[in-house]
Amino acid sequence: MKNTLLHKSKNLSFFTPKPSNGLGAIFLDTGISAGFPSPAEDFKEERISLDNELVKNKEATFFARVSGQSMIGAGLDDSDLLVIDRSLEPSHNKIAVCFLDGEFTVKRLKIDKEGLWLQPENPNYPIIKITEDNDFIIWGIVTNVIKKV
Repeated sequence: MKNTLLHKSKNLSFFTPKPSNGLGAIFLDTGISAGFPSPAEDFKEERISLDNELVKNKEATFFARVSGQSMIGAGLDDSDLLVIDRSLEPSHNKIAVCFLDGEFTVKRLKIDKEGLWLQPENPNYPIIKITEDNDFIIWGIVTNVIKKV
């Protein structure tokens, strides 16, 4: 899957997905044991496309690379690649990419009768209360994270 850089901000770099025309990578449909090894003759080989697995709505899906540590408790680390779907409805407890006062940020949405907050997943960062004074848009919902190991 090749990506095209759309926008780079302080916290996130946005990309559009460019699905590959290839056959996909080889997928071993056995489950990989994290305990005792399983016999090799039991596996079935087929092809899998990560485009098809990770992108449900091609027109509304974007990628962004994380910059910073505010979401480490949710498993989003510096340099991780986020898959963001702009067609999904924002709701309480979802992880969202938001545009706040001129900058993009990724935070967990906290919504109740008293208002909307952006909750970091790192105690070293403050919770952000959204008010009518903020320039604020929920840009999209994070559906997947791609990590390097």
